[in-house]
This record gives sequence, C-alpha cells and structure tokens, in this order.
Amino acid sequence: MIRFIAIKIFQSVITFIISAVLIFAGVRALPGDPALVMAGEDATPDQLAQIRADLGLDQPMVVQFFHFLGNIFTGDLGASTRTGQTVVHMISTTLPVTLWLAAYAVIVAVVVGIALGMVAERFRGRWPEGVANVAALLGLSIPNFWLGLLAILLLAVTLNWFPASGYVAMTENPLKCIYYLTLPAVILGVTLAAVITRQTRASMIETMSTDYVRTARAKGLRPARILFRYGLRNSLTVLVTIIGLQLGGLISGAVVTERIFALPGIGKLTLDAVFSRDYPVIQAVVLVITIFYIVINLAVDLLYSVINPQIRVGGGR
Repeated sequence: MIRFIAIKIFQSVITFIISAVLIFAGVRALPGDPALVMAGEDATPDQLAQIRADLGLDQPMVVQFFHFLGNIFTGDLGASTRTGQTVVHMISTTLPVTLWLAAYAVIVAVVVGIALGMVAERFRGRWPEGVANVAALLGLSIPNFWLGLLAILLLAVTLNWFPASGYVAMTENPLKCIYYLTLPAVILGVTLAAVITRQTRASMIETMSTDYVRTARAKGLRPARILFRYGLRNSLTVLVTIIGLQLGGLISGAVVTERIFALPGIGKLTLDAVFSRDYPVIQAVVLVITIFYIVINLAVDLLYSVINPQIRVGGGR
C-alpha cells in the first residue's frame, strides 16, 4: 500500500508539472495584449513597454515559465492586472462559493442518482424502470444553461419558490446560504445524477445476478437487505470513480451555472479574467482546478481499498 501511494504521488507531481506547462502555454496563446488592456487604446509605446516590464512579459518565455513555476511553490500567484488585488485574495474569496455549490450538487446528484438507479434495478421490466431511464436520458440530453434559465423562469419568477440570483455566505447564515444555492445546485447536479442513475442500475443488475446474491436469497434474507448490503455496497466502487471524476468537472463546469444565477464564484472570476486578458488570474484559476482534479483522482484511488478490502492495489498480494 505504501508503494502504491508513493507511485500515485509521483504520478500526481508529474501530472502537475505537465499541466503547469500547458496552462502557461495556453494562456500565452490567448489573443490580445494584457498591457494594452491595462493601459487603454491611447497608451504610448513607452507606457506599454513599462507595463510589460512590470508584468515580466518582456522576458524570454523560458524565464517567464520558471518564474511562474517558482511563484506557484512559494504561494505568490501575482496580482490581477485588472483590479490590482492579489490573485490569492481573489481566489480565496470566490472559491468557497464554488466549493459549496459543487458539494451541494454532488449531494443532490448522489441521493437522486442512487435512488433512481436502485428503483430501476428493483423494478426491472416495469414502469418505474422506464421512468428512471427516461429521467436519466433527459438529464444527459438537456443542456444545463437552458435548464437553468427555465428553472429561473418557472420556479423563481413565476412561483417565487427560490431566488433567481444572489448569495449569502455560509459563515453568515448557513440556512439562507443553502436556500440560495438549492436551485443552482440542482441544475448543476442534474447531469451527474443521470450518470449515477445509469451506472448504479447497470452495476446493481450485474451484482444481483452473482452466485453469492442467489445464495443470500436461498437463505431467506429479505430483498431490501440484499439490495442494500450486497447490491449497493458492491456498486460503490464504480460510483466512487464516477463521483471523483465528475467532481472536478462540477467545479470547472460551474462557470455557466454561476453566470446564470449571478453567483460570485470562481466561474465569474474566470470569465472576467478571460474577457480582460488577466494572465495571472487565468493561470491561477486553471491551476487551482487542475490541482483539484489531481487530488480528487488520488483520493479515489485510495478509497478503492477502503470500500472493498478485496481489492489489492500496487501489485500487492
């Protein structure tokens, strides 16, 4: 197990370095000049040159990259070229909004997805399975942005059940924060719930047809106990993989949802940075999301042996 953890950490470090190279190159490939954005259209060549020197954009790309890499490990991500605030401060104030939204969306998706998947398996060949399958298909087919606008029109504007926009910090009022995040979280978690529904159904159908489940039925165990103890438990490995992979996608995919519901999260910060060619902010946001992906994938690998002790990782006996 120790060898497995060491290998995974080494792979994560390599992945992080490669990602840093791609992030640096990708941001530099964006059209537009950040110095011109900061100085304005009427800036003189001397003013533009001074701004580029202040930002380090007049140095060779290799020097800029190693300076960027060194700042990552020291925690200095620079300052925004648009607002002048430090990038660390801007991310620390917006990232909690996105994390609460993503966590809420995962909870909604897991509860709904597992419930629908179990219903589809329990009532195979009957109308509840058809309802669960149709719900999963709609969840995969309908775009989140369209569903979000429809939800605002119906549930917020027409019925006035939820607020159409706004946010209250969890530290100020937890219940009000949950209330404001409910509608965005449901919209964000729809696709993940659909994926979980399908995978839960497929995994449980396979598990419930195994010999040990038939033996449990022959012993007279109750169907509900078999369903939860054997079917659901042995399906968790697949579910953990899906949730782990999709959680990073929820954080990055929250850009559209946050824009629709006017949430002051990492998504709004990203779009503002892209529109203003704010290099330091763009680099930092993509870097933070990349780190989340790497950490989540590492955690998923380690959770395998916890969920199912029969799994042996790292080539162990």
